[in-house]
Amino acid sequence: MSVNVNRSVLDQFYRYKMPRIIAKVEGKGNGIKTVIVNMTDVAKSLNRPPTYPTKFFGCELGAQTQFDAKNDRFIVNGSHEANKLQDMLDGFIRKFVLCPECDNPETDLHINAKKQTIGNSCKACGYRGMLDTRHKLCTFILRNPPEDTGSAKKKEKKSKKKDKENGSSDGEAANHNDIDAPDAVDRDDDDEDWAEETTEEAQQRRMEEISTHAKNLTLSEDLEKPLEERVNLFYNFVKHKKEDDAVDSSDKEILAEAERLDVKDTAPLILTELLMDENIRDQIKKYKRHFLRFTHNNKKAQKYLLGGFECLVKLHQSQLLPRVPLVLKDLYDADLLEEDVILAWAEKVSKKYVSKELAKEIHAKAAPFVKWLKEAEEESEGSGADEEEDEDNVEVMTYHLEYCFTF
Repeated sequence: MSVNVNRSVLDQFYRYKMPRIIAKVEGKGNGIKTVIVNMTDVAKSLNRPPTYPTKFFGCELGAQTQFDAKNDRFIVNGSHEANKLQDMLDGFIRKFVLCPECDNPETDLHINAKKQTIGNSCKACGYRGMLDTRHKLCTFILRNPPEDTGSAKKKEKKSKKKDKENGSSDGEAANHNDIDAPDAVDRDDDDEDWAEETTEEAQQRRMEEISTHAKNLTLSEDLEKPLEERVNLFYNFVKHKKEDDAVDSSDKEILAEAERLDVKDTAPLILTELLMDENIRDQIKKYKRHFLRFTHNNKKAQKYLLGGFECLVKLHQSQLLPRVPLVLKDLYDADLLEEDVILAWAEKVSKKYVSKELAKEIHAKAAPFVKWLKEAEEESEGSGADEEEDEDNVEVMTYHLEYCFTF
């Protein structure tokens, strides 16, 4: 069975397909291992050597890997389910296959061993850039470049050697190379050949390459900074997006920056400060997608979102304090907060974000909604109420909150 290479694309007519991973567990005890039966076919669909995704699994799982290309055996030590590896493969595809510009998988990697860089070019949109080489797999790629890297030079040398043996002149060899279109295309894609060109376009590409390489070094330095500094960097990034009126369409970029700075959990606190105010109920709808990228299945991020909400109440106390239960219900209905996170928050009054006095007031205002959540949970665990009755209860509760707390 095949699946979309980019599994976030749900279009059944998406033309980039790959086989679903087939994994077979062998051995017992300390010798247990997982053989990825069809890794060669999967890697071929991604235009990458099968050793790359296999090694990626090893890096992510902290497990040793083994390659036996002749017998088509690619192994990760330990017992691993196929579904888990399939989900992990999405990470490899995102980092090492998809074009950062157009999200298509029509990319090639270009290794420059001298500079220790990995170039990335897309045949679909023409993008050229550099990979962030901080991932452990990059070390493996630099030591084991794709087979086609430098193939044009090898073909050229073999061709010249053959021509000399046949008595051909250098001029005749050059004419042969001009006619050999695949070789010419390969040479254009070779990073080392870029440096040999003297055209204005080639010089511009070299400057971009140097700039990107310097940027990667800066990115690595950012990650070594204390958490407070990284949070400030993220704050400034989102602030500039907001000032440029680019926030609405930058949810992916904002997520990528948070992941780069390793502040994904704390990001909702910053986003709440920058994107929300006394009109939070409307803004929850507007920026739902932005927040979901952080809070989905991430309880820690949800706790920071609650902290951000408390800070907002402090800033706009007269407008938001009476509406606390309504806002909490909006966050709950938008799937930005899970039930158990809200109930855990309600159990303890904290002065982490606001004064203890204000925190008590916020919790007191939240009490009707928290009570409804608990009762709804108890009813769902009971065996008497049917679905229609549950829906009626939700409607009644929503009406009660709107009536009691809307001014």
